[in-house]
Amino acid sequence: MDFSENFLHFIWQFQLYKTLDLFCVDGERLRILNPGISNKNAGPDFNRAKLSIGGITWIGDVEIHIKSSDWLLHGHQKDPAYDSVILHVVYQYDLPVYRKDGSVLPVLVLEKLFPEQLLDHYDQLINSINKFPCEKQIREINSVVINGFLSRMMVERLEQKSAQVFDKLARLAGDWEATFYYFMAKSFGFKVNEIPFELLVSALPLQVLRKHLNNALQVEALLFGQAGFLSGSFKDEYPRKLKKEYLFLQKKYGLKPIGPGAWKFLRMRPQNFPTLRLAQFCGLMIKSDRLFSRMLDIEHLPDLVKLLENLQVNPYWLSHYHFRKETKKVRLQLGTRSVHHLIINAICVFLFSYGKYVDQPQFISRAINLLEQMPAENNAIIGWYRASGIVVDNAFFSQALLQLNKYYCAQKKCLNCGIGIKILNK
Repeated sequence: MDFSENFLHFIWQFQLYKTLDLFCVDGERLRILNPGISNKNAGPDFNRAKLSIGGITWIGDVEIHIKSSDWLLHGHQKDPAYDSVILHVVYQYDLPVYRKDGSVLPVLVLEKLFPEQLLDHYDQLINSINKFPCEKQIREINSVVINGFLSRMMVERLEQKSAQVFDKLARLAGDWEATFYYFMAKSFGFKVNEIPFELLVSALPLQVLRKHLNNALQVEALLFGQAGFLSGSFKDEYPRKLKKEYLFLQKKYGLKPIGPGAWKFLRMRPQNFPTLRLAQFCGLMIKSDRLFSRMLDIEHLPDLVKLLENLQVNPYWLSHYHFRKETKKVRLQLGTRSVHHLIINAICVFLFSYGKYVDQPQFISRAINLLEQMPAENNAIIGWYRASGIVVDNAFFSQALLQLNKYYCAQKKCLNCGIGIKILNK
């Protein structure tokens, strides 16, 4: 039966092996006083372990492998970081390993020290063909355990997204408004057109757009022009005006538009066409200068929803999904689900990031509270967990499940998951 070193890490960390009458390969008695702290960085697998070997107490590191010969295979004999290893833990012993001074490194063999069914349970999880590894077993786990780990997932997700915010913030010389402009536009892409929106706002810096926020036509000209939608000729007066304004502003600022081929229209409902999303983004920019500062001042969810539901979208889009074809009446404003998407993926992330950056926990708490007040997202992945009995009451838990699925379930990292560990322990 195949398994990874991570499985042995799990066995060692939680001491799921026979702990009495342990002996090293050379016959010396072994007592585990402390298995050590799992090391996620380079170097030995567990640090600061405390062991008694042959009646002598040792404090140092523990390295874990499937076979003892893996020590040489991984080149540890050449790495001084492994000089502090006091015990080599393996599943199978096939070769002795020597320290630099010529002494043999003590070895503990785990092969017959833990219950066979534990390995069977692990194999069932990792090699399952379910929608996620513990789809059939998760009902057995107490909801307190599940919700506790999901809370950790939500924080982990916000931490990851904050790292992206801080990276962009550094690239934009600490300008929070410009950074928020970038991420808000990215969220307006609603995944399918996320990259083109990123390219657009990278090609149109906020400091240029900000000079024209008091002129709606120029804002629309800059954004649609830089998006590549104003090339060619038009029969309608509105796009002709936009093109005229854009050509002047393009020359003034030396702007280069992105290619219109980057935008995706296929297999999309017209209401989600990037042209309409861009018109709505224009409406948001026209409505509020210093948008990030304004978001910081809004404390209540209904006020945020109101801001995003009442955008100043040009009435041309009441009868168009793009510039060259008229259609039946179109809904100009964002729907409730779209508004919640923007709050979840941009505003909450920035509240959390800003609170962490300036060490003001009230913004972190506000981000969490907003997520708890919004309904859970509804997609196929969330549906899998709901069908398995997980209660998903709000966006806090739906976001946490997306994090769990992407970074744990999809990668079958059950041994790094609090839920997976609980199932294996059972």
